[in-house]
Amino acid sequence: MVLQCQRSTVLQCQRSTVSTMNGACGPLALVGGSEWTDGCDFDADLLAASGGSDVVVLPTAAAYEHPSKVVAHAEAWFAALGATARGLGVLGRIDAEDEGNAAVVRDARFVYLSSGSAMHLRSVLKGSAVWEALVHAWNQGAVVAGAGAGGMVLTDPMVDPRGGALTVGLGMVEHLAMVSHLGHENAEKVHRSIALAAPGLPVAGVPERTALIRAPDGSWHQAGPGTVQVFVSGRPAGFDALPS
Repeated sequence: MVLQCQRSTVLQCQRSTVSTMNGACGPLALVGGSEWTDGCDFDADLLAASGGSDVVVLPTAAAYEHPSKVVAHAEAWFAALGATARGLGVLGRIDAEDEGNAAVVRDARFVYLSSGSAMHLRSVLKGSAVWEALVHAWNQGAVVAGAGAGGMVLTDPMVDPRGGALTVGLGMVEHLAMVSHLGHENAEKVHRSIALAAPGLPVAGVPERTALIRAPDGSWHQAGPGTVQVFVSGRPAGFDALPS
């Protein structure tokens, strides 16, 4: 059954007022890009937090960029961590409305969204059965990670990768925008995202092989070799400015 009142449910979970099997939503990792490469040691911690040894990989954002290679990369990476990664072929809207795919996501303990095209990923998942299943799994304590485009779409607003302006995201985390590939993105575009953000809206810049992680208690921390930078109203801010 498709969940109703998605936005309300997510907001409740952010505030840790939903009673779930683990007492709160699961960890949420916003990865700056270059996922499943040396330096992404935080994946081992996320795997442990999931309580399982299986990872469902959504290569949706890479639908036009050899998604099978993306899945193979994930399989090799997680095999080295003693886990099994499984690619789920949610590449278009029909796939996202497939109840079989939604059931896999709903029952997963760790779901990882790959990098690629944020705009394609958003259009495929928005309001779909798979998206509702992902929100449900997270509400039940599953780990959710998104890298590059996969992380950007989880926020609302979302940075439009075509020019850096802000647009509507999927909103698993609201009142937050993420800039991925910090340090590799065009500096002018990054500055535009920061400048165009509404007053009081945190914008988090996350470098590659680095994760900004929201814990089940609503607190945030970073992991990986890079340094996450947070800006509010155009000025540097701390992690305490991020939504809990």
